[in-house]
Amino acid sequence: MRFLGNIEAKTDAKGRVFLPATFRKVLQASGEEVLVMRKDIHQKCLVLYPESVWNQRVDALRERVNEWDDEGQMVMRQYMKEAEMLVLDGSGRFLIPKRYLQMAEISQTVRFIGMTDTIEIWAAEKVEQPFMSQQEFSEKLKAIMAKKRED
Repeated sequence: MRFLGNIEAKTDAKGRVFLPATFRKVLQASGEEVLVMRKDIHQKCLVLYPESVWNQRVDALRERVNEWDDEGQMVMRQYMKEAEMLVLDGSGRFLIPKRYLQMAEISQTVRFIGMTDTIEIWAAEKVEQPFMSQQEFSEKLKAIMAKKRED
């Protein structure tokens, strides 16, 4: 499952938005019907996880958290507390609850960005400028690609 694209959309007065058709097609082709939405842990954006991807991430976290460790349990609680299951309506829309709109500082216009196995939702004005300069991007990408994966 691979999401690719940078698509602008608008929320309605209730906070509903259409998931772009290109992303809906990827979900349908993969047999996914449920999405999980969570605020990103690093940036002021929202992340949509297909249910199977979400379950993999939660399983990986659960494997690393000792249920008898208070701190680990607090991390797990915080991670789960900020997640919500979504199902698209017949038109391909879903509701972004008000608290999520506030967390991501979204007013009306959003930008969906495909991030391989997840989809990010940004306030459109936050992604009008590049995330980093071309020079910095080139250097960081080169450094990342030179590293061996430790997974």
